Amino acid sequence: VSALVALQSCQCLAWKPHPIVAWGAESQHVVAGYSDGTIRVFSISRTEMELKMHPHAVALTAIAYSTDGEMILSGGKDGLVAVSSPRTGMTIQVLAEHKGSPITVLQCTRKQYQDFGVEGAELWLATSSDRRVSVWASDWLKDKCELLDWLSFPAPAGPEGLGSLPPSLAAFCPWEPGTLVYVGFGMQKEALFYSLRKKQVVEKISLPYFATSLSLSPAACFMAVGFGERLLRLLRCPSSEAQDYAGHDDTVHLCRFAPSGRRLLTASHSAVLLWELTAS
Repeated sequence: VSALVALQSCQCLAWKPHPIVAWGAESQHVVAGYSDGTIRVFSISRTEMELKMHPHAVALTAIAYSTDGEMILSGGKDGLVAVSSPRTGMTIQVLAEHKGSPITVLQCTRKQYQDFGVEGAELWLATSSDRRVSVWASDWLKDKCELLDWLSFPAPAGPEGLGSLPPSLAAFCPWEPGTLVYVGFGMQKEALFYSLRKKQVVEKISLPYFATSLSLSPAACFMAVGFGERLLRLLRCPSSEAQDYAGHDDTVHLCRFAPSGRRLLTASHSAVLLWELTAS
């Protein structure tokens, strides 16, 4: 795989969601976004590239599959979000709402959202480095994509003592339907819980530093937050009970729960740690 794209650097990647089939029958696929604006889909089982698309003119910064695996959402350094079909290799839509600011997060979730008064098969969000989050309701089979909410989080004008601004990160909350969690550079060091139904922040959790990575467990009420101070914090919600863990040699720039919620992967400059969560 690496030999196929030796001249380009991989900026982001995502696993295709598992189809519901008999054990061992599924084909494992991963999609990767590159510095030349291309997207490549690889078959893990066949160890080969199956598809190459070029939906962006600049480097990719975020990528995700739709919940059914039928569409690929990709975000670029210029803030454009492209929706492409891995079946046809065509880009079917380009969204410019975040234009001018790099996309930091793309996430899709399957939801029941008749409460929101819109049609669709899933919700998805895009976050950009200018502290803005857009939330969309989509039905890709019917070519529907509707903006559901637009969030903009304030920040002080002149940050002091920060070499670079912390990233803007958002994620749907698995245990609170219709809620998303946001962390980023702002007026306070905190994680914000925003209700899409109430259109407001409904909870704030104080953090010791500005977050550099974020992940919410899909199986239990746990949130993992990484910091530039070589620290990982595990928060039990809604009690906000916190446990801090050292062990990284640098900024914890990635944390990701496994689908089971029983393991947590974290990464810094030269260390990748795998944590196992106990039931207690």
